[in-house]
Amino acid sequence: MQVTEKSAEGLSREFHVVIPQSHLTSRLESKLEEVKGQVQLKGFRKGKAPISFLKKMYGKGMMAELIQEEMAAAQEKALKDNNLTPAMPPHPHLEDAHVEEVLAGKTDLEYDMHVEVLPEIAEVDLAAMSFERPVIEVEDSEVDEELEKLAKEQTAYADRDEGAAAQDGDQVTIDFLGKLDGEAFDGGAGEDVPLVLGSGQFIPGFEEGLVGVKVGDEKTLDITFPEEYGAEHLAGKAATFDVTVKAVKAPEERKIDDELAKALGMDDLEMLRGRIKEMLQGRYASQSRLHVKRKILDALDENQSFDLPPGMVNAEFDAIWRQVEGAERDEEDKDKSDDELKEEYRKIAERRVRLGLVLAEIGKRAEVTVPQKDVERAMQMQAMQAGVPIQQVMEYFRQQPGAYAQLRAPLFEDKVIDHIIETATVTDTTVSKDELMKDPGE
Repeated sequence: MQVTEKSAEGLSREFHVVIPQSHLTSRLESKLEEVKGQVQLKGFRKGKAPISFLKKMYGKGMMAELIQEEMAAAQEKALKDNNLTPAMPPHPHLEDAHVEEVLAGKTDLEYDMHVEVLPEIAEVDLAAMSFERPVIEVEDSEVDEELEKLAKEQTAYADRDEGAAAQDGDQVTIDFLGKLDGEAFDGGAGEDVPLVLGSGQFIPGFEEGLVGVKVGDEKTLDITFPEEYGAEHLAGKAATFDVTVKAVKAPEERKIDDELAKALGMDDLEMLRGRIKEMLQGRYASQSRLHVKRKILDALDENQSFDLPPGMVNAEFDAIWRQVEGAERDEEDKDKSDDELKEEYRKIAERRVRLGLVLAEIGKRAEVTVPQKDVERAMQMQAMQAGVPIQQVMEYFRQQPGAYAQLRAPLFEDKVIDHIIETATVTDTTVSKDELMKDPGE
């Protein structure tokens, strides 16, 4: 096997590979000898079929396997001998006609191989970096607000006096039947359905039309479905709903006391307040970290300059652009041309690739690892979201190295960010709640 470097320009390397036909033929014959004693062919005793016959029967398939093995070995040799780390899988340039000649054992396997390599990245002096971390203290008033929300969520309803009319905020129990042009439609009926008037659960006009009803009332509502309604056959259509009122109940104010806490699984109100405060502290800590992470990424992006592997940038851009094409454009982008948007998103792709490479290098130098338990936890989350057994998800990632790498990548990035925060100088700065909760990218 001969592997010769033809060119080296920037991050691009070109190699010429020659694998002699004699070497391939020799390997093929050795492989045929290995299987000779295992093959039972009609007309021959087991192990007695001649090599020439086996070659005719199995030679092409075996040669294809050998070519794959030799090309993999050539790739490994090119990278190892030249101390190269590929940015993307090396790309061999092979013509079909030539491959057929090689499979037939008529010529050497000869081809060019293009390799895009990773750039050299200067070591980042993390200890010299400094960042401000926005923080806020949880106020008692915020805990009170959360308690009030919980109390509303725990609202109970009691029957109004006989003959009392339903008010906004009351809960009514109804049977209903929806019709289009006098004919009932699928999904337009319900029995013993509890509905809080003013909750917005039903289409506009429905709940409003039930304010003032009493138990036993039968009422027909004239409703027009919104133009943007999810079911196309109903969107914008005029419908009627025959409604029978079976119960009218008024909300009972839930007191914020130990009983509320016990209903939520706490020992008393003090414990509930403590849990709410911990929840708010965790929410603010997560948002604070997002701000620091954005500052770290911005600093790394500004202070690092090196050539980017075009293949990595193109792959990242293609992934971004597929998402853009599959989504509705927001107000900011709707008047821009595709060329303008592509230019913007290519810059985003370049930033992502640059930061990915820098973070990978920092993680490598710091020997950052991702504990297996973190990966398994991420798998469990995906299993829960997909509603499938965790064993099925784990088996999928075991068989799909690329998918496993995608799952692990954000976990690794977070570990590297944690390492940077621990090493750099980070100073806490008290800010307002509005400032903390705004998008770190703004």
